[in-house]
Amino acid sequence: MQVFRDLNQAKGQFGPCALTIGNFDGTHLAHQALFAEVALLAKSRNWFPAALTFDPHPAHIVAPAQAPKRITNFDQRVDVMTACGLERVLILPFTAELAKVRPEAFVKEILVATLNTKAIVVGDNFRFGHKGAGDMHLLAELGLQLGFSTHIEPAIGSRYGIISSTLVRQAIGSGRMSMATRLLGRPYGLTGAVVPGHGIGSKQTVPTLNIEPNSEVLPPNGVYISRTWDFDAIRSWASITNIGLRPTFNGDRLTIETFLLDPFDGRTPASIEVEILRRVRDEHKFDSPEALKTQIFRDVARAQAYHRRIAKWRPAL
Repeated sequence: MQVFRDLNQAKGQFGPCALTIGNFDGTHLAHQALFAEVALLAKSRNWFPAALTFDPHPAHIVAPAQAPKRITNFDQRVDVMTACGLERVLILPFTAELAKVRPEAFVKEILVATLNTKAIVVGDNFRFGHKGAGDMHLLAELGLQLGFSTHIEPAIGSRYGIISSTLVRQAIGSGRMSMATRLLGRPYGLTGAVVPGHGIGSKQTVPTLNIEPNSEVLPPNGVYISRTWDFDAIRSWASITNIGLRPTFNGDRLTIETFLLDPFDGRTPASIEVEILRRVRDEHKFDSPEALKTQIFRDVARAQAYHRRIAKWRPAL
């Protein structure tokens, strides 16, 4: 995957391409369907399969009070795009000046002249240009004038409704992690650098890895069955994770602590991703560290049973 960070960098290097355009926050199953169609089109014509996305989300510029919280960072999005067969992505800085560009100029000057776009794949609710004045009908008309094909993909439904980033945020925000997994096509992962804890866990309860997450959307405080990944060393562990304030120790700052259920050896990873699989319970204030430790071992037993079931099903899946 080749990542471009501005138009000057992309000019003359990006195309010819089949392109999809969007924020792609969450890179959920509906986004992945767009990526797959782009990859298929590009392969048939010997073009580059590509995506154009924006940083920050346009709402942060045009309507800051309505800007959504970020589900995934750009490294996570690029990873999913790559897995779906894309080879180019332009992360275009979204500015007040870009927000004022008319739809026709956006297509002619950016998509065609700069990116050498030969085909565009978007969803049926796609809007573009100043105040969202451009829609799929205008895009198709411009394609006929400027020499690119337009492919409109219908919305994708699920048992929970039409798949969207908003629906994913609702699932995560309510702790419905199985729902989030089904919408994303993978477990929801929190990534971040491993940071020192308070030293209490290793002395009074159980040792943990602590992270500073770089995601803005978090599940509600509580205990979750999880899987923890160190992608640098290509290793993972069954785990159980607490998201919360550590009320037993009068904590006042949100922490994310993950306890590894599998044997740990080697160096402590610099960063990890914690996949949140299932909610176990709310976070509680216990009378003593010993009472908390007893509860943690109950949680661990439940997590171990869950991971054993997953391991049993995995060959069939």
